[in-house]
Amino acid sequence: MRIGELAAAVGVTTRTVRHYHHQGLLPEPERLSNGYRDYTLRHAVVLARIRRLTELGLGLAEVRDVLADDAGKDLVEVLTELDEDLARQEADIRERRQRLRDLLDAGELPAEGPVSPELAGLFRATAPHFGDSPMAAKDREVFALVETVTDPAQRAQLMSLAGAMAGSPRATARANEVYTLLDALADAETDDPRVAEAARVIAGAIPAGVLPDRGLDHGNSFMRALYADLAPAQAAAIRRALDIVTTGETRETGEGP
Repeated sequence: MRIGELAAAVGVTTRTVRHYHHQGLLPEPERLSNGYRDYTLRHAVVLARIRRLTELGLGLAEVRDVLADDAGKDLVEVLTELDEDLARQEADIRERRQRLRDLLDAGELPAEGPVSPELAGLFRATAPHFGDSPMAAKDREVFALVETVTDPAQRAQLMSLAGAMAGSPRATARANEVYTLLDALADAETDDPRVAEAARVIAGAIPAGVLPDRGLDHGNSFMRALYADLAPAQAAAIRRALDIVTTGETRETGEGP
């Protein structure tokens, strides 16, 4: 048989046959005097087996192990490993589909979505209180970022704090005051007196224990990115508020967001 005849008989392409030659899976036949390869029934049998193995999901390295004459992994071992891997993939797909279903069942997705159903619910609960505040929208983006990159324990703490804010009229009012003050600083200079007032209010809105008692690093990559995304006066107010909290300066005592 010529290569095209072999490929057609087994249901693959000539390119696939050549690739299997290159990978050492299918031995190359002797060439005839005219230069053409002369494939035999044995080549078709091996090629058909390779096709069956790859259709089960085996990679070419695993196929090579199965075809090897000098041991390697036997077929039962390879197929058992494949079955276990597929079971893990099935579990992962079920989990992902459940997450998608939870998001879809929750109704309209927030602009920052997809986020967890819990965070989406928080956004829906607090949105009417903050209106079209640009700073509130930016805060939601940060919440979505933090939820994505934190570990489960930190994520649970975040949602607990955020849920407390959503359930507290006083905390919600204070958060709205913070957003209003920061929105007003969008075009202000860093020496604007409103920066100090905003810092004082922000510091009073931060729950105790959220930040380290000493030594907040304003220069770490996250904080640099946060400040760079804000107007200069807004960044100055937040930086000053964080210093108030972490250096133990007197600040308002109240219910945090």
